[in-house]
Amino acid sequence: MADRRKLTGGMLLLTVLGGMLMLPPLVYVFNQPITHFGIPQIVFYLFAVWLLLIAGTALLARALPTDETDAGPGDGER
Repeated sequence: MADRRKLTGGMLLLTVLGGMLMLPPLVYVFNQPITHFGIPQIVFYLFAVWLLLIAGTALLARALPTDETDAGPGDGER
């Protein structure tokens, strides 16, 4: 398994990269009168970035080891 600190850094990098990919100057580059499979290019770009961010988050979350110090359900209740 990968180190927890490296995975946390990867999650931060994914968040920053996703934010940068959604900034208007880059999104406006894809605002052209071009269609892919009948879908405007800007819509295709936004949904492709969104889908890749979800897939990257799922992969990083799956690789993240569980924290043994977390209290289980009912452990902290008294």
